Amino acid sequence: MDLRTLLFAVRRHKAIFGVLFLLGLAIGTAFTLIRPPLLASKVLVVIPGTRYIQTQAVIAASDPVLLSAARNLHPIIPLETLRHQVKVTTVTSTVLSITALGKTASQAQETVNAVADSYVDFVQSPKSPGGKTTAEVLENATPAIGPTLPVRATETGTFGGLAGALIGIIVAAAIGRTDRRLRERDEIAAAIGAPVLASIPVAHPSDPAGWARLLENYEPTITHAWSLRKALRQLGLSEGRSAGQARVSVAVVSLSSDRRALALGPQLATFASALGIPTKLVVGQQQQSGYTAALSAGCAMTATALSDQSNRLQFAAEESDESDRYAPAALTVIVEVVDSREPRFGHSSRATATVLGVTAGAATAEQLARVAVGVAANGRDISGALVANPMPSDRTTGSLPQISQPQRRRGPAHTKQHHSRGGSGATVETQR
Repeated sequence: MDLRTLLFAVRRHKAIFGVLFLLGLAIGTAFTLIRPPLLASKVLVVIPGTRYIQTQAVIAASDPVLLSAARNLHPIIPLETLRHQVKVTTVTSTVLSITALGKTASQAQETVNAVADSYVDFVQSPKSPGGKTTAEVLENATPAIGPTLPVRATETGTFGGLAGALIGIIVAAAIGRTDRRLRERDEIAAAIGAPVLASIPVAHPSDPAGWARLLENYEPTITHAWSLRKALRQLGLSEGRSAGQARVSVAVVSLSSDRRALALGPQLATFASALGIPTKLVVGQQQQSGYTAALSAGCAMTATALSDQSNRLQFAAEESDESDRYAPAALTVIVEVVDSREPRFGHSSRATATVLGVTAGAATAEQLARVAVGVAANGRDISGALVANPMPSDRTTGSLPQISQPQRRRGPAHTKQHHSRGGSGATVETQR
């Protein structure tokens, strides 16, 4: 995967990426809270006259010294813990550096002072392995140093977040490689063998009131309005229609699994009516009617609210006789929802044009091809596609490539030369 495809996969699966990033951040922060950072304090011990400073360093970190120091600590620290928290190094040939770690500054200082005093007492006693040795603590423990809890929590949280982000990118890339849903306009056009007529953002109303607001107030941006104008022209509609022109009916077919594409038909009809084209919106009554119930109710609400405005959008149910109550419409938009696994079509087979409505990244090539086959089985052809919510990274147009006609090859030229023997010159005749 190239960088563009990778970024697109992360954007497409941003929810997974975000969850893994926050999970890594939480784990990193929790790790610091469970195991807070340790602070270090140091003491210098001088052993004058010794010739074996390395031996003294081993004695200072030995178990007898640490056990004696542990008995003087409150609370008592286990020997195994002291072994990991105490470190002895040589500074010069006569000076040792004893460093101890603690959860708090006072604990670190108390521990290092106890170890230093225990060592001095041990080497000055007859029990010392190298004999009685003079040792002296130069100064008390230095103030403990080290990262504070907020600083360390920020560090580990950031590291955990970065690790989670990396895992999120890997997961998104893996899902993106196995996801066969079509996202680019060219891919959609190739799947159905028809060009993309327009690609616009769509609303997603969930109740009748939301659909009513869309039908009353939909107004596309100038860019998307131009795209819809071109789609209407390709379907045979324009603002300046003459009375003798034939009526056009367009079936906008979408998949039941693609909820957002349902708004394409209503938005197209609302836009056409705003251009002054007498338009009727028909909601199909078929096996997928459960997906269009809210739309049908929204159409009824809008029809009641705008009953005194005859120039506005008209509404009808596909299998009813309500169309008789309205003036003839130049454009009829039929909203049709089919099952992606077994598409079945209603009375919209009488439409003069069929358009497939699909959301970018919502359907596979197999699903779209299955719909195209179903349309063809009903004696229709798909005139084009309307794409909902096109991907910002999509730079394709959805145009089908034009197949150029092979040029005829011209035959070779034939040249005949006739030489006249009787004259001084030669006559040359060329025939092609």
